[in-house]
Amino acid sequence: MSSMENSQENVLLGLDIGTCFVRAVIGHINGDGEAEIIDVSKRPSNGLLRNGTIVNIEAAKQCIHEMIDELEQKNYLEAHSCVTGIGGVQIESRTTRGTAAISSYGKTERAITAEDVKKAIESANAISIPLDRNLLHVIPQQFIIDGTEGFKNPVNNIAYRLDADVHIITASRTSVQNLRTCVEQSGYQLDEIRLKTLAETEAVMVEDEKNLGSILIDIGGGTTDVVVILNDAPICTCSIPVGGNLVTNDIAVVKGLPNSVAEKIKIESGCAWLPLIEGENSEVLIPGFGSRTTELMTKRELCEIIYPRMQEIFTMVRDSISSKLSKMQLSGSIILTGGGAQINGAVEMAQYVFGTSSVRLGLPQASLGGIVESYRIPEYATAVGLFLAHKQIIEDGRKFPKKKEKTEKKQHGESTFKKIMKKFF
Repeated sequence: MSSMENSQENVLLGLDIGTCFVRAVIGHINGDGEAEIIDVSKRPSNGLLRNGTIVNIEAAKQCIHEMIDELEQKNYLEAHSCVTGIGGVQIESRTTRGTAAISSYGKTERAITAEDVKKAIESANAISIPLDRNLLHVIPQQFIIDGTEGFKNPVNNIAYRLDADVHIITASRTSVQNLRTCVEQSGYQLDEIRLKTLAETEAVMVEDEKNLGSILIDIGGGTTDVVVILNDAPICTCSIPVGGNLVTNDIAVVKGLPNSVAEKIKIESGCAWLPLIEGENSEVLIPGFGSRTTELMTKRELCEIIYPRMQEIFTMVRDSISSKLSKMQLSGSIILTGGGAQINGAVEMAQYVFGTSSVRLGLPQASLGGIVESYRIPEYATAVGLFLAHKQIIEDGRKFPKKKEKTEKKQHGESTFKKIMKKFF
């Protein structure tokens, strides 16, 4: 195989199809075996999705094809496949426990094997999933050996019994199929659909945060998606059906503006934390439209519109997590991602609502090459995480098409269980 062919077969593509924007991160696995971002792209969704669900398949297909094609031509690359993400209120999760007997009654204990681990996980996964749900992830949280908790890899430990706590994540079957249809009919093989927030953790969380217990909050346009990570595994996932679009809508309603104008004002001048602008007398220009003349409003007035909605979003997230995790103590960080996290004062508002100073913006790691400023912002956390997931898939040698067929829909894939086993063993 020529070096050019090898380079093309190592092209990585993370595709984030969001309520407000479609974003893509393209790059490759370089000569040192590292993932390297080459370019990024962003286009408005223009009504393609509603609350994280695709509602206009034909327009979504066209948007995806045009955006990726432009990236390919600009950077002299040919992407064969991609990884995309899913989130929103169609996501459900639960934790179950499975058991595998290591030795039968009257026999001596023996060392745990990978096959025993497989049986324990399969036992935990032996639950009834409704026909309208699609299994996304089966992720071991911990293994329990003879009643002792906290094992991450139990293989070779001597035991009588092995238990596995497993986090199972499902999505609406219709939503998953719509995503697959959009990507594959755009001419690209879909290697995996991954939970968005789970992908983001690989891009923005450090190992200590994953182990100590951290909350990732992705404030999107239509929804706010959350994942809680403890001991390097998800223990809770949830989605709140409100996001940055409601902040924009509040500004539009209060000031009588088109949503496009309200969005621009929110991004350029908005603030979610009143103390940041106390004593500041700066004004915000509201451009005229139609017969309406240009107006001025103070930043304080604008903040008084944004403040209550952002407080409501974080309060709903806090209450949802509390109801699922009871009194569990988390010692890591709260990490904010998504376009809504970029509003000035979002970190301070989260600190106030959660009662902790350990809140930061989720900036994708800077060790991925390329123009760092283009992707090292919270709104690209999902796309970068999916890009890194694509690298994992290619390195595992699980799948890769030899050529791209623009007119042929391809079916492929492995069971979620096989993916998990390859990751852990």
